[in-house]
Amino acid sequence: MSTQVSVGTQLTTVGVDEVIGEVGNAKRPKRGSIDARRPSARRVATRTMLNITAAIVFAMSIFPVYWMVNLSLTPNPEIISRTPSFFPTNLTFSNYVTAWNREAAQGQTDFSHALGTTVTVTAGVLVATLLVAFLASVALARIKFKGRRTFIVSVLIVQMIPGEAMMFTIYGMLDDWRLINTMLGLGIVYTAAVIPFTIWTLRGFVAGVPADLEEAAMIDGCTKSQAFWKVTFPLLAPGLVATGIFAFIQAWNEFTMALLLMSGYNLTLMPWLNAFQSSSVGGAVNWGAVMAGSTLIALPVVIFFLIVQGRMTGGLVSGAVKG
Repeated sequence: MSTQVSVGTQLTTVGVDEVIGEVGNAKRPKRGSIDARRPSARRVATRTMLNITAAIVFAMSIFPVYWMVNLSLTPNPEIISRTPSFFPTNLTFSNYVTAWNREAAQGQTDFSHALGTTVTVTAGVLVATLLVAFLASVALARIKFKGRRTFIVSVLIVQMIPGEAMMFTIYGMLDDWRLINTMLGLGIVYTAAVIPFTIWTLRGFVAGVPADLEEAAMIDGCTKSQAFWKVTFPLLAPGLVATGIFAFIQAWNEFTMALLLMSGYNLTLMPWLNAFQSSSVGGAVNWGAVMAGSTLIALPVVIFFLIVQGRMTGGLVSGAVKG
């Protein structure tokens, strides 16, 4: 009797878990306590290794860009020396002056004219791509018509075909249309190459916006078109910005088709840089000017991305709030 009373008193006073713990089971830390929130040694080691790996990958990715800028500010005799300097000791901007003023080759364009051609073609491709891809993505996401899945699969198949496989066909078509060595012909080729991926990406953004939002706006008195432009379209701004970045980078950095279709004073920046490198005087490449030209080509892309990235983040946040 006394044994039963003592055990019952112990269970009442201490608790079942602590009695069991005394028998031999290890007690677990309470949820929310400091011991429970403290990461384990294995988790800390894993996180440290991942951080180190990420830092190594970042350094390997950023080093070529740094080396390009470093050589663009270094005199040419020091660039070709056997003891490279990781930091420019004698800063010079003469390489940028040479890259800006010098023609790629005799009878060909210089940097400023190539820049104007590239900006014109890229702007036209960006506007045409977003307009066509936006209308097509809305039709694919909102309208159910016969052959819709076939069209989507066809878009994917076209995207998988490499452009180099159709170079001679494209050249023959543009030659028949008399669009060789014209910004219009190059813009048509770029637009046709970028549109399939843009349609596929924008279709996902449009499908992600609930159609109930438009129906609610129509109940409040908006027409179908007003409901789309006032409710759905603002939520699609992040998708338009993201696909616009892709179209811009593709048109700005494309080299093969521009080298095939353009020549003389109509060269874009990439063929200009290639011709500028291969047409150096005396067979010696002016690597300082080449690196300066490469830096000048990369700067607009970096600036454009930095400007649009903030707007894309703001559009994502506002879209989430409105949704």
